[in-house]
Amino acid sequence: MAQQRGQDIFARLAERGEDVIGRITDMPGAQKLVENANQLKERVDELQRKVRGLDALERRVDSLEKKVDELSKASKPARKPAPKRAAKPKPKPQP
Repeated sequence: MAQQRGQDIFARLAERGEDVIGRITDMPGAQKLVENANQLKERVDELQRKVRGLDALERRVDSLEKKVDELSKASKPARKPAPKRAAKPKPKPQP
């Protein structure tokens, strides 16, 4: 009996939902609302795809930063500064 009653409730809800959806198309401005809702869904889906791609980019940036750090440490050998040459004195102009 409980299952039959539960099925009746769901069947009635489904019928009501279909009736409401059918009436929405008759309402002024409803078509614009439906179009905007669909556009919003598409934009959210696109945004989710882009955000998922950020994780891979962050991993790549981290690995590249580590490589740059390693290369910058390896390219800094202990160099002695070049000795400074004594500046040549400029000849004095003769009067």
